[in-house]
Parts: sequence; structure tokens; C-alpha cells
Amino acid sequence: MDKKVREAIQRRVLEEPFARKFGLKLTGLDLGYSRVEMIFTPDLENIFGMAHGGAIFALIDEAFETASNSHGTVAVALNMMVNYVAAATPGSRLTAEAREICATRRTASYDIRVHDQESRLIAFCSAMVYRKGIPLPFLQDASE
Repeated sequence: MDKKVREAIQRRVLEEPFARKFGLKLTGLDLGYSRVEMIFTPDLENIFGMAHGGAIFALIDEAFETASNSHGTVAVALNMMVNYVAAATPGSRLTAEAREICATRRTASYDIRVHDQESRLIAFCSAMVYRKGIPLPFLQDASE
């Protein structure tokens, strides 16, 4: 993976208000791959005291976003299908890993899986992006 792209994406995630709000941490990034972590805190609970599906989706989406843009060009979501299979335990560390499984010049498909610290599968997602074919706009900032 291009070092400039990696550093630019890492910096943007650190600066991203949404990632900060949910406590999303980019812990791994390579070409077509990303790992993002989040702690299930009380402010992420739904009305039943379980992890809100939107919080888990946010974790999935951050991994998807960073993996799909790791090629250095703008990629935007076309489709995401999420399956929630287990409830996360309060206080658990959730990890989403996104892996590119198929890519063409204009589209790419990803498999994203969320596990807790005990390796229990919490959710999985099949997702597709459209590659716009233009460089990431914040790459210019990385060279300054």
C-alpha cells in the first residue's frame, strides 16, 4: 500500500468528528483491508441495554470506508447488507475487519465481520463500492 495514502487516511480518521463521537480507532490498514475497533460503552446502548445496531453499523462502515479508499481513489458505497448475529456484551471491545474480495475498475465488493474480544461473531456485512476514478482529495494535504 502506498505510504502517503496510508498516512493520509490514518490522519483523516483521527480528525473525523464521527469517528471520535463513536470512539472508532483505525488499528490496521492495507490495500483493500482495514481493521477498526470500538469499545461498547453505555452511551451506545439501545432501549434494551444492548449495543445499538446503528453503533455496530458505524463500526462496520468505518472499516468499509477505509478499506475501500485504501487504493488512493474515491470509493463510495453502493450497497451494504448487514446481518446481526449476536449481542455484544457491555464494555466489550468490538473489532470490524473489512476485506476486499473482488474488484473491477469501477466497483469492488467487501466482506466485513465484527467480532468481540473473545472472537465471537457479532455481525457480518456484504458491501459494494463504486470507484469514482479520482484521487482522494485530502492526498494533497498529505504532501504539504
